[in-house]
Amino acid sequence: MEKDSEQMAETTNQQERDMESNSLHQPLLKRNLTALSSSPLALVGAKVSYIESLDYEINENDLFKHDWRSRSQAQVLQYIFLKWLLAFLVGLLTGLIATLINLAVENIAGYKLLAVVQYIDNKRWRFRAWALTVHVMPPVMMRTRKYRAWILSLTVRGLNGYMMGFLYMTGVNFILTLIATVLCVFFAPTAAGPGIPEIKAYLNGVDTPNMYGATTMFVKIVGSIGAVAAGLDLGKEGPLVHIGACIASLLGQGGPDDYRIKWRWIRYFNNDRDRRDIITCGASSGVCAAFRSPVGGVLFALEEVATWWRSALLWRTFFSTAVVVVVLRAFMEYCKDGACGLFGQGGLIMFDVGGVPVRYHVADLIPVTVIGIIGGVLGSLYNYLLHKVLRLYNLINAKGKLAKISLSLAVSLFTSACLYGLPFLASCTPCDPSVVDSECPSTGRMGNFKQFNCPKGHYNDLATLLLTTNDDAVRNIFSTNTPSEYRVFSLVIFFILYCILGLFTFGIAVPSGLFLPIILMGSAYGRLLGMAMGSYASIDQGLYAVLGAASLMAGSMRMTVSLCVIFLELTNNLLLLPITMLVLLISKSVGDCFNPSIYEIILELKGLPFLEAHPEPWMRNITVGELADVKPPVVTLSGIETVGRIVDVLRNTTHNGFAVVDSVGQVSEVHGLVLRAHLLLVLKKKWFLQERRRTEEWEVREKFTWVDVAERWGTIEEVAVTKEEMEMYVDLHPLTNTTPYTVVETMSVAKALVQFRQVGLRHMLVLPKYHGHGVPPVVGILTRQDLRAHNILSAFPHLEKSHASKKGR
Repeated sequence: MEKDSEQMAETTNQQERDMESNSLHQPLLKRNLTALSSSPLALVGAKVSYIESLDYEINENDLFKHDWRSRSQAQVLQYIFLKWLLAFLVGLLTGLIATLINLAVENIAGYKLLAVVQYIDNKRWRFRAWALTVHVMPPVMMRTRKYRAWILSLTVRGLNGYMMGFLYMTGVNFILTLIATVLCVFFAPTAAGPGIPEIKAYLNGVDTPNMYGATTMFVKIVGSIGAVAAGLDLGKEGPLVHIGACIASLLGQGGPDDYRIKWRWIRYFNNDRDRRDIITCGASSGVCAAFRSPVGGVLFALEEVATWWRSALLWRTFFSTAVVVVVLRAFMEYCKDGACGLFGQGGLIMFDVGGVPVRYHVADLIPVTVIGIIGGVLGSLYNYLLHKVLRLYNLINAKGKLAKISLSLAVSLFTSACLYGLPFLASCTPCDPSVVDSECPSTGRMGNFKQFNCPKGHYNDLATLLLTTNDDAVRNIFSTNTPSEYRVFSLVIFFILYCILGLFTFGIAVPSGLFLPIILMGSAYGRLLGMAMGSYASIDQGLYAVLGAASLMAGSMRMTVSLCVIFLELTNNLLLLPITMLVLLISKSVGDCFNPSIYEIILELKGLPFLEAHPEPWMRNITVGELADVKPPVVTLSGIETVGRIVDVLRNTTHNGFAVVDSVGQVSEVHGLVLRAHLLLVLKKKWFLQERRRTEEWEVREKFTWVDVAERWGTIEEVAVTKEEMEMYVDLHPLTNTTPYTVVETMSVAKALVQFRQVGLRHMLVLPKYHGHGVPPVVGILTRQDLRAHNILSAFPHLEKSHASKKGR
């Protein structure tokens, strides 16, 4: 992180030096740099990248208007049909890839654990032979040297069975973690982590480079299989959301950058606005594939990741999630008879607790409220500690690729040692006589009563939770009608272990998700509270575990509606709805008193300029005009501009939008806003005029199409302009957005921020309140960096102090 910070500082200093040499805004530069500073840099993957905003606003220039007027009814219907077709393909491919990931994880992890159990069974047979021999052997023979050597040999073989089981489990986990880490470190650093914060930033209007490429998606798929199958304390839910977004992005742009399909119908969607809608469908499909929760996936996209929403998008996301569920259901029906190995045995409902009756009274509201409070406190504490761990990991990862790999492998070794060794601390529990002999003890991968090192008719409850996949661990701890299955000591060990693993596993260089680790932690203290209530509560201990998991997720992620529906679809118990809603509301309210959600913390750590939905109260004490005054003077272009002026502006500024001003007599008026990409398009196509004049409509359509306007055209360094061409002219009117969003200079920053975020703007023009001779037509242009609270306070620190003094009084 220190190297990244040095790199960011060096790049910022270089930009400041470049700006100081820029004649366009030389006079007020030093005052402005100290007054309002903003860094367009963020940590994306393993490197510091230059961050740009996305053009979600409809650019209503002459080309767009002509294209919109000339579209036939058939073309409009084709465009709508293609949107639904892409939504269908996103759901189909996300469902197929999610099935592939689940199939691979269940079989790799399942057969690994079966092999470990086989080693333990062989050990157990040797120790039984040793005990039987000691019991029946005459005392005279027991004193012979040959007998003692034989007993020692049996003992060593038994211990070797334990050791071989440990070495086999650790070795397989080590190799799987190594594969996942090497892929992330060397091929796609952006595939590490969950990917959900970056998707939130993208849908908020921040372009995160290399997040949705084909390489990233491939590494995310293989890496998540390796990391989850390795037994690390992470889930595949976050990676599946990222994979769904990658699928949507690749479909929307016609494939990877180097092999993009140029079909005309694909190029309909070659713009940021339509791509945003498709990626929203991909994110909701990923959540649906992870939890088999179609409605929960739609609500997750609405509540957590999407900034802009409308009814048409709601329908398409719901259609995508419905396709995902159909695909998953079809494969589970095919695989339920063992055709796919160990996959498909869990059913479409992941953690079914629908078979237990739910009865609760007024007295049960007390423990439910306590669970909500505990979830809020522990969730905020988890966010705080994870923030510290991530900062530490950034320092370690900054040391190079070898440090990243070493950190991941160290976490893998520690995890394997804990999962295998801690069950030896738990004592064996006799099987309940009411349980069928074939179910207790269970010696396979699945089952609630793992025999592990226990004799016949006994089981190890801690091994039941640790020596299994994360999904099966949740099923076991959610199990109902098993009041005496787990001991308090085992649940305490399980809770402490997963708190430690949850903190130290997230942040290593592998694809990882936060949902399942948080569910495991929350379910442990939920079940403990259910055991503490005993006969005083009428709610089953397994349902207490469900409520505990929901409370910790709400306390950490600060979601309510989507989480409520996800848990209902996960557990198949509608009767839990009232108390689940109560728990979620309490947990979120308590957590909000301490710190932001975990995804907001990650966004801040990465430096992504995410705009929050609610402006700070002190933003009403400052106007956009005051904010524009502490920025460098606005750079404007004439409606008919010289090529030399355009080249000079593009070379000496990093702005992506420029106000176009026309002079009418002695008064100047704003014609609109022209984008940097469109200026580069003009220069590359050399659409120059010999004299200063307005162009005709047919001249523009002859040179440009709406597809050209939607493309991004590189950098100014790629453009070659001769000295003679510098003296020519360009008519900017046809390419200028004549209806940009504008605000009056007296508007408060709080009101402008709400409009900027909700509409999805990249530029906001600030106009003077009064117009006349000598009054500039444009006061300034605001971007998302200018509206961030941190950057505003760097220019107006007294605002925060006055707000703090009011709160103190």
